[in-house]
Amino acid sequence: MTKVHLDTDLGGDIDDLCALAMLLRWPSVTLTGITVVGDTNGIRTGYTRYALGLEGKTEIPVAAGADTAQGFYRSELPPQDRRYWPAEAIPSPNSREKAIELLRNSIEDGATIIGIGPFTNLYLLDRQYPGILARANLYLMGGFIYPLRPGYPNWKNEFDFNVQIDIKSARHVLGNSSPTLIPISVTAETALRKSAIGTLRTAGALGQLIARQAEVFAADEKMDEVYGTTCASVPDDIVNFQHDPLACAIAVGWNEGVVIEELPIAVEEENGWLRERVDKSGRKMKVVTKIDGPRFSEFWLRLVAKS
Repeated sequence: MTKVHLDTDLGGDIDDLCALAMLLRWPSVTLTGITVVGDTNGIRTGYTRYALGLEGKTEIPVAAGADTAQGFYRSELPPQDRRYWPAEAIPSPNSREKAIELLRNSIEDGATIIGIGPFTNLYLLDRQYPGILARANLYLMGGFIYPLRPGYPNWKNEFDFNVQIDIKSARHVLGNSSPTLIPISVTAETALRKSAIGTLRTAGALGQLIARQAEVFAADEKMDEVYGTTCASVPDDIVNFQHDPLACAIAVGWNEGVVIEELPIAVEEENGWLRERVDKSGRKMKVVTKIDGPRFSEFWLRLVAKS
């Protein structure tokens, strides 16, 4: 059994919910806790609790951490509007100290820590308990070490939301831990497709919520028009990239077509942005450099559809 702690900004992009659903339905995974980052007065935490309730997992500890009102972020982080959620999903605020203690307890319990949002909670944890990140088994969705392959979006370093939205926290975390990074250069090779929505509607209450959100997100973001028609390797019916589910799957052992390299990574601030580059003077980190995106996307749907 793999113990996992999820640090998430669920309630923004829909791939956080897709990641949570996958972990809940992964037979060998036990969630020791969930901490929410970039919350706004408990709205995202309330969404998370609602999702757990659909799966009958209300015993999993959940806590709100860093809040948007606390000055960490370079821009606003508005939570999803109510079209994405039923009225029963209500805010659930708490003091951020509760999240820090929940993270600490998970590390002490030997859980793998998976960060799929900004790194703020992890920064606050290490400031309160110096050195704790250095001994954590840490996986982070983020980083921009190599450019994306031809056929995928022409994203640049600044597009790396989890790192760039709070570079102070990201620089501290990357400088005080030895994480496995799952960069956007590989997560961009995954996809949640419109063709999956019908299957998700048959996958229990949580699958139905993902289907609902996928339809709203597709109408709002139109990624099929932005990327599906302009990038040769992106499916023409794409709803969203599965950044966070991929990071979580690799953290708990999915390795089909996955290549992980240990690289010395130097992290520097440049003109208000954080940059990571391979440099012999850098800190050793494991970096996912290759995946089989279509295989993962199919794997995710098969697992989540097992309701």
